[in-house]
Amino acid sequence: MIALDFTRPPPALLFEPQVAAALTEDLGRAGDITSQLTIAAQTSAVARLVARKPGRLAGLICAEAAFRLVDPALKFDAATPDGSEIAAGTVLASISGSARSILTAERVALNFLGPLSGTATATAALVQAVHGTKARIVCTRKTLPGLRALQKYAVRCGGGFNHRFGLDDAAMIKDNHVQAAGGIAPAVEKLRAGLGHMVRIELEVDTLAQLEEALGLGVDTILLDNMSLDDLRRAVAMARGRAVLEASGNVTLASVRAIAETGVDYISSGAITHSAPNLDIGLDY
Repeated sequence: MIALDFTRPPPALLFEPQVAAALTEDLGRAGDITSQLTIAAQTSAVARLVARKPGRLAGLICAEAAFRLVDPALKFDAATPDGSEIAAGTVLASISGSARSILTAERVALNFLGPLSGTATATAALVQAVHGTKARIVCTRKTLPGLRALQKYAVRCGGGFNHRFGLDDAAMIKDNHVQAAGGIAPAVEKLRAGLGHMVRIELEVDTLAQLEEALGLGVDTILLDNMSLDDLRRAVAMARGRAVLEASGNVTLASVRAIAETGVDYISSGAITHSAPNLDIGLDY
């Protein structure tokens, strides 16, 4: 079996502009006036990025980019790769070179590293909770504008899988589409009439009656929205493998195991990207 590296980072062109924009925001019109006026230009230093709490690491690629964009002469040595389980006190990387440059890049580096590691940590907790079932944890499009590629990368670092990246890589019929199209069947028919053969169709349902109709239409994936555990079990029995089933709504660390044990294929969580706590990481100078 081929081992696949799902933590492979996105191409730099997909995240370096975001890091550069964050640096531009922080530097403002005059740059880092504090470091410029208090530290001699020739002063060198060594600093380390250190985890203050345990978790799953993600976003070290952004930290490296922040230091490099501020000063290409800085030396950044990663000690722990993204996707690693880390303990409190773990040294993640060391940075050496101009003291001014290190301090100028510090906050932006941490502003990416903490939240992305928080997402990876929250994802890893859900993944561990469903271990031994067939369910996979997936993210949603509930991401911060401009940071979707990075947040979805952080989900992969946590052992999760990615749902669609945008509106164009899969067709997903939600309740408002059904209302606007005049029903489930018309919505599916219109999609099939216009989609290319490579595009899959997912349909959101919130009742077993809608599920029955969806199964008769032969859609690829059915999202079971905010269903009870009993209804999820009934849905799995009704589907009998005719469609991929995704459970969504009220997914928490306390509930996710029970959801997985109903037999669904995927469990989607918006919270792992929009509400994950920041993982406390600091820079020791």
